[in-house]
Amino acid sequence: MSEGPSILLESARTYLSRGYAVIPVPARKKIPVLKGWTDLRLSESDLPAHFNGTGNIGVLLGEPSGWLIDVDLDCDEAVALAPKFLPPTGATSGRPGKPASHWWYVCEGIKTRKHQDPVSKKMIVELRSTGAQTVVGPSIHPSGEPYDPLDGEPAVVDAGELDAAVAALADAVTEARHGRRERPCSQPVALGTPTFLADNAVVRRAAAYLDRIPPAISGSGGHSQTYAAATAMVHGFGLDPETAFSLLWDRYNSRCQPPWSEKELRHKVSDAASKPHERPYGWLRDSGHAEAADVDLSGLLVRSRAPVNDAISPPGPDDPGLLPPEALRVPGFVGEVMDYCLATAPYPSQTLAFCGALALQAFLAGRKVRDPGDNRTNIYLLGLAHSSSGKDWPRKINARVLHAVGLGTGLGDRLASGEGVQDALHGTPSMLFQTDEIDGLLQSINRARDARFESIMGTLLTMYSASNSIFPMRRKAGQNEPGVINQPCLVLFGTAIPNHYYAALSERMLTNGLFARMLILESGPRGAGQEPTVSDLPERVLATAKWWSDLRPGPGNLANAHPTPRVVPHTDEARALLVELRKDAEQAYGEAEGRRDAVATTVWGRTSEQTRKLALLYAVSENHEEPAIGVEAVRWASRLVMHQTKRMLFMAANHAAETPFDELALRAIRKIREAPDGSLPHSVLLKRMKMDSRSFHDLIDTLVQRGDVLAESASTSGRAALIYRLAEKEGEGRVKEEGAKCGL
Repeated sequence: MSEGPSILLESARTYLSRGYAVIPVPARKKIPVLKGWTDLRLSESDLPAHFNGTGNIGVLLGEPSGWLIDVDLDCDEAVALAPKFLPPTGATSGRPGKPASHWWYVCEGIKTRKHQDPVSKKMIVELRSTGAQTVVGPSIHPSGEPYDPLDGEPAVVDAGELDAAVAALADAVTEARHGRRERPCSQPVALGTPTFLADNAVVRRAAAYLDRIPPAISGSGGHSQTYAAATAMVHGFGLDPETAFSLLWDRYNSRCQPPWSEKELRHKVSDAASKPHERPYGWLRDSGHAEAADVDLSGLLVRSRAPVNDAISPPGPDDPGLLPPEALRVPGFVGEVMDYCLATAPYPSQTLAFCGALALQAFLAGRKVRDPGDNRTNIYLLGLAHSSSGKDWPRKINARVLHAVGLGTGLGDRLASGEGVQDALHGTPSMLFQTDEIDGLLQSINRARDARFESIMGTLLTMYSASNSIFPMRRKAGQNEPGVINQPCLVLFGTAIPNHYYAALSERMLTNGLFARMLILESGPRGAGQEPTVSDLPERVLATAKWWSDLRPGPGNLANAHPTPRVVPHTDEARALLVELRKDAEQAYGEAEGRRDAVATTVWGRTSEQTRKLALLYAVSENHEEPAIGVEAVRWASRLVMHQTKRMLFMAANHAAETPFDELALRAIRKIREAPDGSLPHSVLLKRMKMDSRSFHDLIDTLVQRGDVLAESASTSGRAALIYRLAEKEGEGRVKEEGAKCGL
């Protein structure tokens, strides 16, 4: 034998390092002789004592080796047919005289199952699990041939899928050897309805009918297709469950991809026999001979649990794309701060520069100006950009400006708790919070049970609405009067990674108003870098900021605690345009209300208010000393708000998830949409989803039945393959409802 003790020992160590339990087997033998070998668990320090000669190496299968499973192909026909039936795997082995005769998988919970030839009783294929072992290379077969080493990565598969695939392979070998077997049927079971013996004309007609039914394909409505076939047998032809099962097992199951296990198929038959049906009992049996054109299962297929009119529901929101650059320009102070930021940033981003400058203007004008409708400048801005794209540069500029004019105490960086935000505003009624990775905060609110995270969201909602009124402070122990905050101005400038932010949103956040209160701007791809420069802040910027800092609207020395903000007037044209825009938003709100779209109603309900806030900011930026809201300010604000409303609704529909099913469904749809040609093969999508095969099949089945995804057959390298693509009208709006009903 060519391999020495050192090679044997090193191989045993390699297998052990991969999590496989190894046992010693005598040289040129296949069966271990150690007593209690099934319970033997060797550590690395034990290996030299057992692999010190010229023996063989066995690997314990099933639970001891992390559910490593060996599908042992015991005949040439099984080896030849295996690629057509077994799930693909990265680990196969054998020996020169019998290559690729062992297919390796990781399959939790599966049991050993042997499949023998019904005539010769010789083994066809054996699914080997806990309690069994397989000899692997560099061992030597009794014939003198070397075994292949167990290399590669075994595929992780579902137990039901692998069990059914191995059974189908064994049936295919049996059929190739002996032809299709006709199974004798048992005596009909008394179900309270007439049944028929297996050799009568009705059974032959049922068999012919079954042969023309398309097979069930996983991911393409396979569950519904098989249930429909079972219904045709037990209810349409009036066959007893055992006869129906025998026909389905012999004539239908082998064509399914993958085949059903015996237990699963019997369950389908039992369901079909016990549930009520729309058509009369025996309608196929009593209709005469069923021709090919008569094979129509549309009336039997399981319908989506969504309402019928969902099938023609409108598609999800269209994507308006990123905001055009010209919409990110405001004359005056905002534009000057933007220009300085773009000239000095290592990676200039017009979107981030705009967000930072607008947030700075909103803070400076907070509690000092208002429009005729008493709208204030407090806004929540969120700039979305990928990592290392310069999200911190606008924040640094804002901090420099505010410290230079004596307003540094109005800066906050983290939203640690709702109470903390309230206390900060009680001391400084106008504050600018600049925080990064706001998506992490939203995830914490979603997942944590700590009440402080809930209080953050509650405070953000309340402070936004209290900007033109009084916010009562909470009562503390030992404090007679809790106090109030008169007209608090909380400006939020947050940054986050785009997809992470939308995925962090929940249904409750989308509908309780937090999402609608935010103006969310995406920066797109990072631009070309430039050498950063150290330069003084522009004098005009500092002068304007100082002017705002010194402004004290209101009488006497109470202006800071109880200000009377200046009213910035509208022009007549601007007022008329605002009324028109309000009516447009109300119409969109009504349409969303008619669709019962809670997210859209929440967002459209804030559109008019957001437009008026931005028009006010445009006016005070353009002329801080004598501002007036003109038609250009309203047009700019409405264009920005309308675009961002549509963009926010589109991104929320494609990213925000409430249930685990919701998240998986949206992720699958996104991955198909983002594929170069808008389609993905079954195996590729399964890998990208990082799911086990059974859960993946259930997910795809639901999406196919609901009309979101199309499953199409294609041929690759001579083998049939499934391709998934999106339907023309995606029913993504139904994801949450369907997921909740499915219990996923």
